[in-house]
Amino acid sequence: MTDQHPKKSVKIVVLGDIGRSPRMQYHALSLSNNGLKVNIIGYTDSSPLTEVLENSNITITKLHSCNFDRGPRFLQLMLKAVWQAISLFLTLLITGSCDYLLCQNPPAVPTLPVCRFYCLVTRTRFIIDWHNYGHTIMALSMSPSLKIILKIYTFLEKYFGQSAQHNLCVTYAMKEDLLDNWNINATVLYDRPPHIFHPINLQEKHDWFVKFCQKYPEHFPLNNVGNSGDIISTPFTHIVDNEVKLKQDRPGLLFSSTSWTPDEDFSILLEALQVYETTYDLTNSLPKLVCVITGKGPMRQHYLDLIASKHWQYVTMVTPWLDACDYPTMVASADLGVCLHTSSSGLDLPMKVVDMFGAGLPVCAVSFRCLEELVQHGVNGYVFKTSDELSKLIVGWFEGFPNNDERNKREQEMRRELTKFQETRWEGNWNLRAKKFFE
Repeated sequence: MTDQHPKKSVKIVVLGDIGRSPRMQYHALSLSNNGLKVNIIGYTDSSPLTEVLENSNITITKLHSCNFDRGPRFLQLMLKAVWQAISLFLTLLITGSCDYLLCQNPPAVPTLPVCRFYCLVTRTRFIIDWHNYGHTIMALSMSPSLKIILKIYTFLEKYFGQSAQHNLCVTYAMKEDLLDNWNINATVLYDRPPHIFHPINLQEKHDWFVKFCQKYPEHFPLNNVGNSGDIISTPFTHIVDNEVKLKQDRPGLLFSSTSWTPDEDFSILLEALQVYETTYDLTNSLPKLVCVITGKGPMRQHYLDLIASKHWQYVTMVTPWLDACDYPTMVASADLGVCLHTSSSGLDLPMKVVDMFGAGLPVCAVSFRCLEELVQHGVNGYVFKTSDELSKLIVGWFEGFPNNDERNKREQEMRRELTKFQETRWEGNWNLRAKKFFE
């Protein structure tokens, strides 16, 4: 006999760019792998993962944005919230009924009230995934004259947050905070890398470097072509006797991903790289440095202008927007990662560090309250607070590169630690922690 029961369905609400919400996409894939039909509702400013787009159990319903950039700030916020509330609720109704609704928070308003109302009307189970607090993010840019809006926002986030049947969160620090302050009992579902983030071999690195350098010939001209027409040399790798090898005189490769927002102070990295540039002139033991910074955000052009004004000789900055399929390869090809994420609440962890660890890349991460749940200083990465501390870490990491035996031993020990982290992947962790809420 065949099972005649129809598949249960889940709506995943992301009141943001789906392509820049990897955790919610991983939820969708896990739900699909467990036999549920999934509809992701959100904005599609950037392309979601290929695995999501090609999955027959997953559909994407696009929300349409509307810009309100005239009039007082208070009026802009109100109009934006009203538009989002109406468009989200109508989309939820039009897309039909479902068994579960999984909602990303933040933003809390209007997402949580609208989703809760929809679940009441349709008798749908309501599940919130707490990535952070919306009110702490709002407080970063809220002027003192609009504090009443912040108080209302905080009340709504707490009230409707308490109305969910189940709650997930990203750290034990957040679990404790939710319970102590809002009486919300959440299950911790740590971010863990999917299998697309993994260490790669030299051939894969060489192929990526060829592709990357072809995209940016102004920085990385390629002239060495073999008899077969293949490129046999990049600034980082070359082919010798049909075998890919790392060049001894290659530059160091530093990688960072940023959202170019106020909660990531990019000037810290710029100041550290300025120290590197100056130190290079004072010593013969540092390699030239290529720094790849990827991401989109409101302050991107501001920092690009700052970078252009530097005129560095020994530090090259490249700021690509990487496709979802290329991002894991870029991460796995780097020598050191940098994370500038500082949590507005001090209770969430940077997904970018999780991805870097999944690819076997040691990271320098800016310190905040609960970072020790992910990064252990001197064990699997480094923690810093100031640009001076970061500059010392970067200079120390690349001192004598790539032939510094002490440094190479330290790197090998860190990468061994990261293999332990890689043993637990998103899929297994989700099945253990979250699957029960959808059964």
